[in-house]
Amino acid sequence: MKDNFSNHAADYAKYRPVYPEVLYKHLFSLLKNTDAAWDVATGNGQVAAVLAQHFERVLATDLSAQQLEQAHKMPNIDYRVQTAEEDFDANEQFDLITVAQAIHWFDFETFYKQVYRHLKPKGILAVIGYSVLETGGKLNEVIQHFYTVIINEYWDPERRYLDENYQSIPFPFEEVELPKLQMQVSWTQDQLLNYLNTWSAVKHYEKEHHSNPMALIAEAAKENWGPDAYRMFEFPLVLRVGKLPKIKIPT
Repeated sequence: MKDNFSNHAADYAKYRPVYPEVLYKHLFSLLKNTDAAWDVATGNGQVAAVLAQHFERVLATDLSAQQLEQAHKMPNIDYRVQTAEEDFDANEQFDLITVAQAIHWFDFETFYKQVYRHLKPKGILAVIGYSVLETGGKLNEVIQHFYTVIINEYWDPERRYLDENYQSIPFPFEEVELPKLQMQVSWTQDQLLNYLNTWSAVKHYEKEHHSNPMALIAEAAKENWGPDAYRMFEFPLVLRVGKLPKIKIPT
């Protein structure tokens, strides 16, 4: 698994959007029990902190110690520096396993072996993500051009899984369909630009050119912002939710 985010963990925690309450409501409605949850590649613990309000215990793992330093500490969350594919005590069993905006970085086969080891028979695996944000008017054209043209070649190959709405990842589970959901945020210009600056492709561009590509769109974003201090942006949510199949895949 690649670590693209340790070096700007504080910005990642500050400027990434927050998943909507309705998403959790749908996930929790599928559960029989709420004893324990495992949030894989937890990053700054955004999802883990919500899970901790509903589960007795939450394990939140990430390969980045820097990301975990930014996480909100709660007494029933156990934060560990640990990769998604790493073996750990098989006696640790979970009613819910979540992966938010991260599974495209995993070795799928090795990670799924861990899911089969640690997900309870009636548990749920929820793979969550969001694709490129959208807004109205010319500003949307600026954002899409930045994404698909200016920094397009600097995305890691794994990014395509998000562009394909996670439909092209292997998913050896009994799938549960959920309604299509949107994540909306109301942001200032600074919030938008700071969010875009957290993209891994921006960091790759910056490393190669020794300049930040945000400078190429900052003026256009300002010119096309409009009269209001805040603008609404929508992120299409990407979801794959599943249960263990009746016949387990050997681990």
